Amino acid sequence: MAKAAVPVILHEDEAIVAIAKPPSLHTLPDRFRHDLPNVRDWLRRRYGEIFVVHRLDHDTSGAMVFARTAEAHRDLSLQFEHRTVEKIYHAVVVGVVETDEFDVDIPLMADPAKPGKVIPSARGKESLTRVRVLERFNGSTLLECQPVTGRQHQVRVHMAAIGHPLLVDPLYGVGDGVYMSALKHRYKKSKDEPERPIIERATLHASSIAIVHPASGERVRFVAEYPKDFRALLQVLRKYASPVVAGRFSNL
Repeated sequence: MAKAAVPVILHEDEAIVAIAKPPSLHTLPDRFRHDLPNVRDWLRRRYGEIFVVHRLDHDTSGAMVFARTAEAHRDLSLQFEHRTVEKIYHAVVVGVVETDEFDVDIPLMADPAKPGKVIPSARGKESLTRVRVLERFNGSTLLECQPVTGRQHQVRVHMAAIGHPLLVDPLYGVGDGVYMSALKHRYKKSKDEPERPIIERATLHASSIAIVHPASGERVRFVAEYPKDFRALLQVLRKYASPVVAGRFSNL
């Protein structure tokens, strides 16, 4: 069995610790499988007491901030409540998004028929995501998404609601992974082994998070590099799914 990936420490001091969470790692202990690795327990083994102020989905990689003191926890919680925290996600979605920059302002609510799922609804809570095209491919687009509000699954649901679900998202979109055979012309599959996907989890990465440091009062930003599977996906798309539109940000 492959060894589980562990977080990368981006910053640490007496008040906070910032990490890059790998994909397929829980933020908190699983309710039913307490043996599954999770970020909180990993950090507690390293630092002692740790306070969780926000979460990332199990399949989502990227930047996170945790508090190391009760005072820092209160400060950061208020920043999230007052929407002064800036979170930037990068998402690869289905289809060519034609508009360079736009807002998605669609209320969201918990799906009463499917616990754990979120749906667009006029009866839901205000939800706003700012979107910018970073790179366009043949059949997909790399987006920068900034959720102004912090609803559960907000980016995933908003992208699906406008007809551009994540390229891989079994809950709100389609597909169990991205395969080379679907992108490379005349790709030869192995007769002996099944084809492995380039990426098989939600194509979403928390690129950065910016906060006011609870001790210094300075605005700080922590940036998480793409994990291996997300980098591989973009490399393959750039090589085998040439951009159909030369976006302004296509050199990122």
